[in-house]
Amino acid sequence: MTRPKSRYSQILAVLKQAEVGTAVPDLCREHGISSATCYRWRTRFGGMDASLMARMKQLEEENGRL
Repeated sequence: MTRPKSRYSQILAVLKQAEVGTAVPDLCREHGISSATCYRWRTRFGGMDASLMARMKQLEEENGRL
């Protein structure tokens, strides 16, 4: 699988695969992340869709400028 362009796209891709039933160790190996990262993403971003992720990205960029 090719990596998505943005960080948020990668997070969504990993979480969607986890929801489908792919084992977390397999996902981590495939995407080059640790299992702790995967579980942290699930806690922080679980249940979000693309529009919510886009809004979060926008807010983080705005906070960075301030």
